Amino acid sequence: MNDPIADMLTRIRNSSLRGKSTVITPASKLRAWVLDVLADEGYIRGYEKMTGADGHPAIEISLKYYEGEPVIRELKRVSKPGRRVYMGVKDIPSVRQGLGVSIVSTPQGVMSDASARAANVGGEVLCTVF
Repeated sequence: MNDPIADMLTRIRNSSLRGKSTVITPASKLRAWVLDVLADEGYIRGYEKMTGADGHPAIEISLKYYEGEPVIRELKRVSKPGRRVYMGVKDIPSVRQGLGVSIVSTPQGVMSDASARAANVGGEVLCTVF
């Protein structure tokens, strides 16, 4: 697997469209940091670290629904292994006029676009969520 973040986002997208309550993905620190931002912004209920069926560490993500519809309507990977996207604090995009969130990996950690602007730091734009 070349892009673990894209794999996790695809698993979340597919599970939410199928109406699943949870999804399991392999564990890593970067995935956990991205999930922290998703949980803080209210797009998922939360996540729990566990051991998968194969004995490797895994993360079980609890998806969130509102009136039967998934809370996450759109989940897109911005920076990819073949084309990294770095932006300064003034260039970080606002998703859907501020209704969505960009997740940014900065020198101060992985954070939402609003937190990055407040901390006055730029970085790699990992994905956008709406």
